[in-house]
Amino acid sequence: MRWFPAVVLVLLLAACAEDPHEQPPPVAVLAAIPHDTSAFTQGLELVDGVLYEGTGLEGESTVRRVDPATGEVRRRVDLPAPLFGEGITVVDDRLWQITWQDGVAIERDRSTLAEVRRVTYEGEGWGLCRDGDRLVMSDGSARLTFRDPRTFAATGSVSVAEGGRPVARLNELECVRGQVWANVWQTDRIVRIDPTDGRVTASFDLGPVRPADVPRSDVLNGIAAVPGTDEFLVTGKNWPVMLRVRFGGV
Repeated sequence: MRWFPAVVLVLLLAACAEDPHEQPPPVAVLAAIPHDTSAFTQGLELVDGVLYEGTGLEGESTVRRVDPATGEVRRRVDLPAPLFGEGITVVDDRLWQITWQDGVAIERDRSTLAEVRRVTYEGEGWGLCRDGDRLVMSDGSARLTFRDPRTFAATGSVSVAEGGRPVARLNELECVRGQVWANVWQTDRIVRIDPTDGRVTASFDLGPVRPADVPRSDVLNGIAAVPGTDEFLVTGKNWPVMLRVRFGGV
C-alpha cells in the first residue's frame, strides 16, 4: 500500500448526531492512496481486489478498473455524450452503471467494462449498491428504491429518516452486511441506514479528513467497503487521494 505524503495519519472525531454532549465515535484514518484528480467520482466499489469507479459530467463520464493499492487506472471506458454517469455496482460477472437524468442503466461486462445492454427507469439516478438479492438505488431524495439485479425493475422502496426527520440528498451508496452506507450530497457526512425501516443508525462527519487544498465544491462522494475487514475507502469529486478509514462505534 503506497501512502500519500501530504496526509498525516491521525485519529479524527466525527461530529455528534444530535446530542452535543455525547462522545462522538472516532474515525481512524489508516492510509491515503493517490486518486486521479480528473475523476468526478460518482460510484466506488471494491470487489476481488479490483476497485471499480464510475465518474460523471456530460461528455466526461467514465467507468474504470483501478488498482486499490496505487490508484492507477488499469482500464477505462468513456460514456458517450450526453450521458451523465452516476453510481455503479457489481453483480457477479456484470456491472451496472446508472445515469443522472437520462433514465438509462447500462449493464456491462465486469472484466472488459464493455456495454452489454441498456434498460430504462423513471426519475433520476444517483447512487447504487447490491444488498444480497436486490439492488438499492438513490435518486437525490430521502427515498431508496429496491431493484431486481437482473432486470433492474423496481421492487419496492423505503423512506430514510433520522430522529423522525427525512434525510434527503442521499447520493453514493455502499451495501455492507445488510446495512446501506450513503454519502449526503454537498456535505461531508456519511450515514448508515437500516434498509428494513429506513432508520439512520449512525452518522459521521468526515470534514476533518478533507485535503487542505481541495475546494468545498469538490464534495465528499465515494465509499467502498474493503472486503474481509471493517474498513472503507472514501474519496471525493476530483480529490487527489482516497482514504482508507475505520469508523468507530459500529
